[in-house]
Amino acid sequence: MSTPTLEPYLSTRNDEAFRFLGLPTLMRSTGETNNGAFGLTEHWDMPPGWATPYHTHHREDEAFYVIEGEVAFVCAGKWVKGAAGAFVFGPREIAHGFKVIGNGPARLLILNTPSGFENFVLALGQPASAPPSPPDMQKLVETAAKFGIEILGPLPPTPSEWE
Repeated sequence: MSTPTLEPYLSTRNDEAFRFLGLPTLMRSTGETNNGAFGLTEHWDMPPGWATPYHTHHREDEAFYVIEGEVAFVCAGKWVKGAAGAFVFGPREIAHGFKVIGNGPARLLILNTPSGFENFVLALGQPASAPPSPPDMQKLVETAAKFGIEILGPLPPTPSEWE
């Protein structure tokens, strides 16, 4: 049995930006370029008030790095607030989500390990030229289930002092 030789990799992805859940999105790395280790997605121009559904990943851990803006994260019902430079880890099998707070847009990097979640993002992607719109929740729930993600509903209420 031979083990594949792994080499350093400079991402040369030239993917076009697209919309995921209405957000401008770029796929920075996928499992096919890093031996299945992780997926890395970037979202920007996330308006205040934008929020994910409350959800649980059954196959991968999820980590968030806030590049700009303010984001409230909830993991297992506990809220934390992160501004530029914050790193938040959401382990698999624990319900979590996030909401953009503050007065301006946010920009995030989302890392999922092992890879796989990025294929969910790509499956629901829309052309970048499409106007932002609410997701088709039935399609979102059905597609999420195929990728081992359980949509639980809306987020728990954000602490009022963060609104």
